[in-house]
Amino acid sequence: MQSQLESVIREVEKVIIGKRPVIEKMLMALLAEGHVLLDDVPGVGKTTLAVALSRAVSLRFQRVQFTPDVLPSDLVGFSVYNKASGDFLYRSGAVSHANLLLGDEINRAASKTQSALLEAMEERQVTVDGKTYFLESPFMVIATENSVGTAGTQFLPYAQMDRFLVRLSLGYPDYEAQMAILRDRQTENPLDSVACVLDREAVTALQRETCAVTAGDAVLDYITRLTMASREHEAVEVGISPRGALFLNRMSKAKAYLEGRDYVTGGDVQDIFRDVCAHRVLLKENVREAGVEEVLEELLRKVENPDAHRLFRGMRKA
Repeated sequence: MQSQLESVIREVEKVIIGKRPVIEKMLMALLAEGHVLLDDVPGVGKTTLAVALSRAVSLRFQRVQFTPDVLPSDLVGFSVYNKASGDFLYRSGAVSHANLLLGDEINRAASKTQSALLEAMEERQVTVDGKTYFLESPFMVIATENSVGTAGTQFLPYAQMDRFLVRLSLGYPDYEAQMAILRDRQTENPLDSVACVLDREAVTALQRETCAVTAGDAVLDYITRLTMASREHEAVEVGISPRGALFLNRMSKAKAYLEGRDYVTGGDVQDIFRDVCAHRVLLKENVREAGVEEVLEELLRKVENPDAHRLFRGMRKA
């Protein structure tokens, strides 16, 4: 499967130039059956990235442009009365028609609409009028929000933030990437050239193989000590939740799988720690200027990595 995963990355790179690390993490999130929050300034390619990924893996794609008047029923569906039969018929919403749902500017929606996604994101199902409808696998939500122009927006509730496997930012392209973007869009849209590399069945097979990657007790112990240290840190009001620990494990497995390994190392955990945990840690009011990133870096420095033991043993044998 490694060649196919590399092909997916190359197809997305036709559109998103110079951002391979972000593309890889998006693909890891898909392998780990997680959801992604893209948080960045307008115009850097958040929506384009989601569309390119959906085309490369041939997943049913739905886009919802969130505004204050978008209703929960637009997402999860609603029941209508059929006069002829005397029954209520379910009319499905956007989530039921998608393997990959793009929620554009999710922070512009009302709280009740944002909350309508919680059940779908966590349990892959929706409940309408007491009846439960299961979503087709795979199901992934990619939500975007802008860090500027916040008029008319509201913060996502912490419970919803905690449902996202990772929060990522694209950032501005460098000089070479910006020049390539301008050249490629002179006469055509590069999105039209993105080819399908995988189908839905192949994606679900990849997800099963990713889940089967081994995370030994040493790695699980490392994840546990990192999450517990975050809860005990003097600057932290809310630390990494048990769900966050589970997501660390799943994302670490995806990192190992993408690199062609069937086992997780402490280095895998370190590489994805900030992306998985930065949006889960809330600092106390009087220390917010220190920044979440600094706290996470401190945790990585102070909590011992099991790879250090492995390296030490190797040096002693040598």
